[in-house]
Amino acid sequence: MQQGRQQRVVIGMIDGMGMEYFTAQELPALRQLAARGLFRQVSGLMPSITNVNNVSICCGAYPAEHGITGNSYFDPLQGREDYMEDARLLLAPTLFQRAAALGIQSALLTSKKKTLSLLGSGAALKLAAEAPAEEFVARYGSAPSIYSREINYWLWQVAVDLLKERPEIGLVYVHTTDFPMHKWAPEEKASQEHMQTLDRLIGQAAAAAPDAAFLLTADHGMNPKRRCWDLQRVCLQQGTQVRYALSAEKDRYVLHHRTFGGTAYVWLQAPNDLEAVRHTLERVQGVELVLTREQAAERFHLLPDRIGDVVVIGDKDTVFGELETEGEELEASYRSHGSLYELAVPLIMSNFQAGLPEPETLHYNADLTRQLYRAAH
Repeated sequence: MQQGRQQRVVIGMIDGMGMEYFTAQELPALRQLAARGLFRQVSGLMPSITNVNNVSICCGAYPAEHGITGNSYFDPLQGREDYMEDARLLLAPTLFQRAAALGIQSALLTSKKKTLSLLGSGAALKLAAEAPAEEFVARYGSAPSIYSREINYWLWQVAVDLLKERPEIGLVYVHTTDFPMHKWAPEEKASQEHMQTLDRLIGQAAAAAPDAAFLLTADHGMNPKRRCWDLQRVCLQQGTQVRYALSAEKDRYVLHHRTFGGTAYVWLQAPNDLEAVRHTLERVQGVELVLTREQAAERFHLLPDRIGDVVVIGDKDTVFGELETEGEELEASYRSHGSLYELAVPLIMSNFQAGLPEPETLHYNADLTRQLYRAAH
């Protein structure tokens, strides 16, 4: 898999396509691609959110290596929170940078503009459907809203055209949005139409580039959630005040998930507060795991310096985030991710001339690209 230099490569990162979405309907194009290569159910990386997994796939590396541990982070030295959207936070090279070092042009096509600022270094062509440059609007028309399923269709239509018209681009990376998965369960008609339309478009991409290898996976799945806790308020109410609590899911896309997710990072006011805070957190309904920084970093391949003193993980029904009260019962239609229950995702490798790896060596979505564009030793 080290070679892959002359052959074109298309990487599809279908945001939110957990196994429950992959298996809910017939997807003939994806099944055909799998038949021409390999299919394996693998695990995403924790927290099961987009930034952590998209970067892991785009770098072929664990979060401990690339440094991205959430959609947001808290800087304890400066005492401030910020979004993880700046390429300067990356500690590992992207596929685009590795390809460029080998003289290969690449394209990053994404629904979300934050992906460009975080992962775009090294890409010769960059497009965010959320805010496309005029040249793309002139050629493909205005992109639909980021809060729609149609934006994903528009994005893959651009990919099909690039594969037809720009054969000199050796790597095309397509990253969709998971808004449809937040909005619809796998068994709902709208969800199945979304998946089937993506399948048709991926089939068109494969037909447009029969020479290309197709590598496809997802960042996480999606589940209904019943309750949300504001852990800062919970700890304050219990007399075990903490310095800061942050949902690892928190980003700018509030309509997707209200910034709530199944993993939270908690920073202590003082190290000797650990046992009292842990005792408070472990008694919260729906909290499944309370880990120290060191435990979480070792178990989930995370960079210790960029997570809380304590890492809190919810059960299948529970998320964390900022509220006006300690807790909230969520509406029946609310869906999100971030916990251990949204890790199962598909991985497909098709028409890969450099040789397929042994399936049993593929454990994580990041393994899809781990050896791609590595300089030969």
